[in-house]
Amino acid sequence: MSGGHGAVEGSNKRVALLISVLALFLAFSETLGKAAQTDALGANIEASNLWAYFQARTIRSTTVKTVDEMVALLPPGTNAEAVQAKRAEWAKTLARWESEPATGEGRKELSAKAQAAQEKRDLALERYHHYELASAAFQIGIVLASAEVITGVVALVFAGGLLGLVGAALLGFGYFAPHALHLFH
Repeated sequence: MSGGHGAVEGSNKRVALLISVLALFLAFSETLGKAAQTDALGANIEASNLWAYFQARTIRSTTVKTVDEMVALLPPGTNAEAVQAKRAEWAKTLARWESEPATGEGRKELSAKAQAAQEKRDLALERYHHYELASAAFQIGIVLASAEVITGVVALVFAGGLLGLVGAALLGFGYFAPHALHLFH
């Protein structure tokens, strides 16, 4: 009868080891998920700020263009040279606001930066979704493996191990190839 007891102890140790490994991978998944979530939030804020600056440049450009068009409609007067000089200054300002590679603050550069921030956000969200599903698989795997210790139903430990493999695959996709497996859209 003592041989049976030792077999149960050995089985429990293997289940405990499986639970420990699942918990370790769960910790990795949760940590990577929080980092991805933080990256997504930061990139979203960056994109919003850049698009707001882009819009401000657009509004200022529209205002200057409107004033320039109104001045162009005025009959030539005594200050024709001053008016032409001011219109030339406005044209330079408008060109600078459209594209300013030196500072990266032209509409063209702001648009490119905002789109890059959106792509960074989208990548982080793809990763985050993979990590969240991986975490769920690890958690359910832990519960099933734990239930095997209580019930003695060996299929539960296999199901828990299988979910651990699914979680590991999702973790790998999230880290190495988040766009390869589309889970949410």
